[in-house]
Amino acid sequence: MYRIEPMTTADVPEVGRIERRCFANPWPASAYRRELQVPAQNYYVVLREIVPHPLAEPAVTSPPTEENGSHSERSLPRRTLLPLALGRKLGRAAEGAVDASPILGFAGMWLAFDEAHLTTIGVDPDHRGRGLGELLLVAMFDEAFRRHTNWLTLEVRVSNGPAQTLYQKYGFHEQGRRKRYYSDNNEDALIMWSEPLSDPAFQGQIERLRDQLCVRLEAHPGELGLSPALPNGRRP
Repeated sequence: MYRIEPMTTADVPEVGRIERRCFANPWPASAYRRELQVPAQNYYVVLREIVPHPLAEPAVTSPPTEENGSHSERSLPRRTLLPLALGRKLGRAAEGAVDASPILGFAGMWLAFDEAHLTTIGVDPDHRGRGLGELLLVAMFDEAFRRHTNWLTLEVRVSNGPAQTLYQKYGFHEQGRRKRYYSDNNEDALIMWSEPLSDPAFQGQIERLRDQLCVRLEAHPGELGLSPALPNGRRP
């Protein structure tokens, strides 16, 4: 199972490791730490793979007792997908235990007035082709809706066809070009803007795409760390 969670400063080293695998000109760790200090203007998330922790065991139900004649559950751990904080706590407590929630990707954006600017999105190359980049993009839309912004914008390399295809799927349109934008090879960037996020038709389009992605990932929005409903309130 996968889950989106807010990025913390403790995540920065692992995010940097993935970013160096994704991009020729990665951000320094200091940039992420600086961005995380101003959450009102910046929003960054990580994508984790949540797997069962080896310390967890199935729940045990006690047999009926003479005192109450009913079943009661003993306080034993269950073999399940532990909440992240508990999984880390158990991992630290057990000698040799390994953190069962590795980071597979990350994304972030700047927010100002009624605009949100997608600054970065990356997925570990070993885990691409599973819809994880799309999940990160949906998380950015969720937060943009939550903060009542009306537009999402981004830059993308002119040579990055797969990313452009994903953005076009989610309603982004090319609105211009920044010449020699990328310093590693002086490649141009396409400037893309979304449809207005306040448009009910566009909200419906995003909702349908969210539903399709959740089916693909075999999880509900809440399980993936997404908001349970879009502003139109149609999701149960």
